[in-house]
Amino acid sequence: MRRLEVRRHSARQKPSPHLSQEGVDLARRVGATLGPFARVLTSPLPRAAETAAAMGFAIDEELARLGTDHLPAVGPEVDFSGGFLAWATAARAGSETAAHVTSQAALWHRLAADLDDGDSALLIGHEGIMEGGAVGSFPNANHTAWGPMCGFCEGVRLSHDGSRFTGIEILRVDP
Repeated sequence: MRRLEVRRHSARQKPSPHLSQEGVDLARRVGATLGPFARVLTSPLPRAAETAAAMGFAIDEELARLGTDHLPAVGPEVDFSGGFLAWATAARAGSETAAHVTSQAALWHRLAADLDDGDSALLIGHEGIMEGGAVGSFPNANHTAWGPMCGFCEGVRLSHDGSRFTGIEILRVDP
């Protein structure tokens, strides 16, 4: 079995692209409970890389597809206050959101399938990455039960048998 853990970056003070001290502290606390990981991948945006570093992990690769380029296209289609269900609803309606969730799920599948049996990878991205990829990976799940959008350092953990995803866990962070 392979595991893929996909987390949102930690807290920042907009418009700064960097983590706030609160964000560094949160990432340290969450990172102390994670790992080990055979691979760590982040978006190229500073807050994602800074989250990995604060969690205590070196970055193996930056992937633009874990970034925010999808948000302008899906933004008008997804009610960001509607959690995972809003992503599933928008994906079923087609258009940009359907393409995004399919693309994220395909990326996640490829990354998980490339792991050795027993290994795990950590992906750190942004709002909409966890929700879109999770919905794309499990399109027929009970998305209402998955709850709201992922907050800072929250995400999903998926199990993969080498051929397909077999399970998902929604990861929440206690305040």
